[in-house]
Amino acid sequence: MAEEELKKSRTALDAKWDACLDLTVRRFAYSSLAGTLAGLLFFRSPITRWASVAFGAGVGIGTAYTECSYLFEGSVPKWTSSKISSVPYGSSQEQQK
Repeated sequence: MAEEELKKSRTALDAKWDACLDLTVRRFAYSSLAGTLAGLLFFRSPITRWASVAFGAGVGIGTAYTECSYLFEGSVPKWTSSKISSVPYGSSQEQQK
């Protein structure tokens, strides 16, 4: 019984990884292609054309990362500071005077 549950969970995890890798490759390719077309249409310099391709590839990888994090039932990490104060900015200056 325990072996069957382990096999099911492993199969589900493998399916998630397969979907995530497929999504990443497709988004990377399509976004790079879109960056290439935009670079050919809008830019004359080879450097700016390569930059648009790199930007498109970065957007594709970023969106794939976001979708994969949702697929694995997580979320994008929230980078919040623990030093946030609820005291308004002006009130701390008034106390110093």
